[in-house]
Amino acid sequence: MDLLTQSGFPEIRTARFLMRRIVQADINLVFAGLSDPLVIAHYGVSYDTLEATQVQIDWFNQIYVSGTGIWWGVCDPLDPFKLIGAVGLNDMCRTHERAEIGYWLLPAHWGCGVASECVASMLAFAFGTLGLYRIGAEVDLDNSNSSRLLERLGFHFEGVRRGYELKCGARLDLKCYSRLSRDPVTHEGSRDS
Repeated sequence: MDLLTQSGFPEIRTARFLMRRIVQADINLVFAGLSDPLVIAHYGVSYDTLEATQVQIDWFNQIYVSGTGIWWGVCDPLDPFKLIGAVGLNDMCRTHERAEIGYWLLPAHWGCGVASECVASMLAFAFGTLGLYRIGAEVDLDNSNSSRLLERLGFHFEGVRRGYELKCGARLDLKCYSRLSRDPVTHEGSRDS
C-alpha cells in the first residue's frame, strides 16, 4: 500500500489527542495494556512478559511496511511519549477496498470519549485518504461497551460467528459489525460508555 508509506507515517490529530506511530520506546506501555486483565478480557492478543511484547511491536511495523495495516498509538499531545492506547486497521485488502479495525485503551482512560474520538478520526482517514469502502469489526459477545461504541459510530451488526476463536481453551462467539463508506453517521464522536 504505497499510499501509506510514500510520504511518511500519517499522524492524526483529533480535538484532544495525537495519534502517532508506535515505536520501540512504547513497548512498556504496550505491555501494560496488553497484559492488563481488564483490557485483555475482550482483546484477542495478550502478553505475559515485556520480552514477549516485542512480537506486537514488530507486527505494528511489519503491517505498515507491507501495506496490510496501520496502527496508531494514542496519546495526549502535551505528553506525546506516553501511550494511553492504540487504534488501527489490519487485514487491509486494496483489491476489495476493505480492512478490519481494532482498538484498546488503558482502563484509566475508559469512559472519557477517547475511543469514540480516535476511532472516528481513524475511520475518516480510512474512508477518505485510503479510499476504503468497508471496515469490519469483531467483538466478543459480552463486550457490550465495544458493541455500543461501534453502533454509535455507524457500524451495522451483521451477525454472530459461532465458535470463531479459541481463547484460553474456550471457544468464543464473535459479533460481526461493518461500516461502509456510504453509510450515514449521526452520532460520531459521542462519549464512550
